[in-house]
Amino acid sequence: MSILITFNERLDSPVDFDVTLTLPFELRQKSRLRVTLDDGREAGLILSRGHILRGGDCLRADSGTVVSIRAAEEEVSTVTHDNPDELVRAAYHLGNRHVALQVGKGWIRYLSDHVLDEMVESLGMCVQHEVAPFEPESGAYHGHSHSHSHSHNHDDDDHSHSHSHHAHQV
Repeated sequence: MSILITFNERLDSPVDFDVTLTLPFELRQKSRLRVTLDDGREAGLILSRGHILRGGDCLRADSGTVVSIRAAEEEVSTVTHDNPDELVRAAYHLGNRHVALQVGKGWIRYLSDHVLDEMVESLGMCVQHEVAPFEPESGAYHGHSHSHSHSHNHDDDDHSHSHSHHAHQV
């Protein structure tokens, strides 16, 4: 019977590591998780809530074992346009739908979704389907809860609503 390795300490900077752990974005958002390390050993993550694990992050177990996190390759949609202003417009529409976005020079990326692909294509964007690591922006309210009310002016259809923004906490 093997002893389960439990990683419970986030290290502030990358260090020499003993093993790697490859996880998709969905699982890198969780603070409590049973995982299989890349070398096949079973382990557990028990971390403080409200932080997303990023590729290159390191965690330490009580035993001193250090694991380096790897962002798994995932099916993503990468959006491009020759005009940066048009790309910003697409990012605005995606952000208005609370879509996690990775932003690069001349492109934006999200986890593949055919409905979102159709929307950005209708805005004149080029969508390329890829398999790549997904490292979205952490967001302006990362680590905090925030709620507010706001109104939108839609020509003659004025309305307002309120909603909340919460950090991804599991």
